[in-house]
Amino acid sequence: MSTVWNRSFLILHGVENRRPAEHWQYDLAQRLREHREQVFYPQLPDPDRPVLADWTGAIEAELAMMRGERIVVCHSLGCVAWLHVSARGGGAPAADRVLLVGPPGPAAFSWEAIAGFTPASLDLTRLKLAVTTPRLACSENDPYCPEGAAEVFGRPLGCDVDLLTGAGHVSVPDGYGPWPSVLAWCLDPAVRLTAKQ
Repeated sequence: MSTVWNRSFLILHGVENRRPAEHWQYDLAQRLREHREQVFYPQLPDPDRPVLADWTGAIEAELAMMRGERIVVCHSLGCVAWLHVSARGGGAPAADRVLLVGPPGPAAFSWEAIAGFTPASLDLTRLKLAVTTPRLACSENDPYCPEGAAEVFGRPLGCDVDLLTGAGHVSVPDGYGPWPSVLAWCLDPAVRLTAKQ
């Protein structure tokens, strides 16, 4: 008996991320699979010295395999890679739902390893990230976005914003292993994301 997928999930990690088991994205992939969901969680090429064209190409290859409702969950540099994929899409959104978590702000792109990903040339007000309104989960104390992701990304992209107080970069050092509200949002887009307790 073949399975008919009504939706599929694509999880995109950030720079220097080799999908460690203690990261919330790894846990999310496992939990979604336990719910019998189709999950794509690729190791993006050369995560320590990423090249934008390689990452966008890999993401587009994953998108081509997705079926049903396409839901994309991005963290950190994966968020910015998604902006570039969206800009290449010619106005047609490549996903039905998108969650951006902790995108790096303008100052972060002074780091040579990710400088080629800068979104400075993109007109964020014209990007169509998804069929539905994109969601942004960010913290007021993210060291990689001191400018404030809600202002830098949320406002121009027209995102629904969930502010996670004290969550830092929403990564393992900040206590973000299992994160129940991200799983809840994946299963029900009406759920608001909350900081881990």
